[in-house]
Amino acid sequence: MIPALERGWGNPSGIYREAQYARALLDQARDEIAETLECSAGEVVLTSGGTESDNLAIRGAALARREAGRHIITQATEHHAVLHPMEQLAREGFELTVLPVDAEGFVDVDAAVSAVRDDTILVSIMLANNEIGAIQPLAELARAVKERNRRTIVHTDAVQAAGAVDIRPAALGVDLMSLTAHKIYGPKGAGALYVKRRTPLEPIQLGGGQEEERRAGTESVAQAVGLARALQLAESERTARTAHTSQLRNGLWRELQEQVHPIRLNGPADWARRLPNNLNVSFPGVEGESILLQLDLDGFAASSGSACSTGSTEPSHVLTALGLDSDVAHSTVRLSLGQSNTEAEVEQIARSIGAITTRLRALSPV
Repeated sequence: MIPALERGWGNPSGIYREAQYARALLDQARDEIAETLECSAGEVVLTSGGTESDNLAIRGAALARREAGRHIITQATEHHAVLHPMEQLAREGFELTVLPVDAEGFVDVDAAVSAVRDDTILVSIMLANNEIGAIQPLAELARAVKERNRRTIVHTDAVQAAGAVDIRPAALGVDLMSLTAHKIYGPKGAGALYVKRRTPLEPIQLGGGQEEERRAGTESVAQAVGLARALQLAESERTARTAHTSQLRNGLWRELQEQVHPIRLNGPADWARRLPNNLNVSFPGVEGESILLQLDLDGFAASSGSACSTGSTEPSHVLTALGLDSDVAHSTVRLSLGQSNTEAEVEQIARSIGAITTRLRALSPV
């Protein structure tokens, strides 16, 4: 990103020398993203991140197809970047179906397909859940939806899945796919939306002809360069990265089971159906926020749900969709492993959580 920051300051839409240098960097970044996704460069729309990509996909597709129908479908454990625009469309006259999930967070494919009608214009199902790590059978679901109604647009939020599973749109069978850079060690504020050729999409951000008139605004060259490189590395190193984090994740779960009682694992019990770096754990009788505060003092950064919802007093909508009651949901901590983490750190955080939960339970009046 450094050359783009130092010398790529020109407006990529300009004709002067500095602008053309910026344009060349931007075009190269788009080509690299397309190469990684195995799609054409024209199918890549650069955005400011996953939230914008989700909003553009959902509102853009729904508004572009509103004359063909008003029925849209999603599922209960989506990120709010999907749920909120879906709910806004419902307030604007669209009919929204929100599919339930089972106790491990999975959508029933048959139920999803049964919900598809002749007037269903959009189905949005995330590839991997950011809180509980559930990897949906998206390719199977997309194929079944298309068999039911070939004109239905299928979108997936693959923000959390990049670098962990195969995200090639052709393999998944999707028309739209949202990505962001900061989940794969890239810069914050950089994202992309894959738009399959000939997929109807109405822009929601107006004011210029950038991104083939699908997303107005002067492109951030350095951010695009960072996204492209992060995506390349995430894919080329995917096998090694997933092996590393899954080994740490499995070890952490074993350590926690030895250190803490009672304890509950939320989400898929089958590791093969779960993101390799994800653990979502409840500690009944203890407030999750209290654990997080103590972990921070011990030098560990963790969260209680989606990082985008920090500060909310409501239990995670993902956990309640699994059937957890409010008390158990509030006792939950989300632990994510990364490339820099070590086995020694896993042992340290397990001991720390064990000591914290023992201390907090001793103070509890219940």
